[in-house]
Amino acid sequence: MKGHLMFYKDERLALFIDGSNLYAAAKALGFDIDYKLLRQEFARRGKMVRAFYYTALLENDEYSPIRPLVDWLHYNGFTMVTKPAKEYTDSQGRRKVKGNMDIELTVDAMELAPRVDHIVLFSGDGDFRPLVESLQRQGVRVSVVSTIRSQPPMIADELRRQADNFIELDELREVIGRPPREQQVERNFEVASSK
Repeated sequence: MKGHLMFYKDERLALFIDGSNLYAAAKALGFDIDYKLLRQEFARRGKMVRAFYYTALLENDEYSPIRPLVDWLHYNGFTMVTKPAKEYTDSQGRRKVKGNMDIELTVDAMELAPRVDHIVLFSGDGDFRPLVESLQRQGVRVSVVSTIRSQPPMIADELRRQADNFIELDELREVIGRPPREQQVERNFEVASSK
């Protein structure tokens, strides 16, 4: 895998995962992320200092589908950064949820910059281009993980151009991916019914 060429074993490395953006990119490519494998893969590539995961949570829902993932990540070495999502009704009367974590991710990356050599940003959001530029001015190398293979591409062109390295998420599928849950359920059913 050519992505390994962009990493040095003695590098202090930090992961910054824009949860909703990475989820959408993986879903567009038709697979789910196995976060244990993701952490192991990047721990092999350098000295992992921190792995941050950012997501907004609906407060008033008794059960949030993301809650089990958030709990699992929290107990398995990820630094969780969450905030309550804001719910509102748009002009057409549709229920919408807003939970942008860009500022939190940016502040954390700027604070950690003096203590790391390489930041891996899991997001295709073009709003992060000024952050990447600032980190680079501080001597930090920045890799961006997203995809251009989805329709439409999930990475903003300006972010891709600014990053030191672009890592195509689809090329990590074999290392950090697993089939989407629906397919797993179907496969389990097929195995059970064939016995």
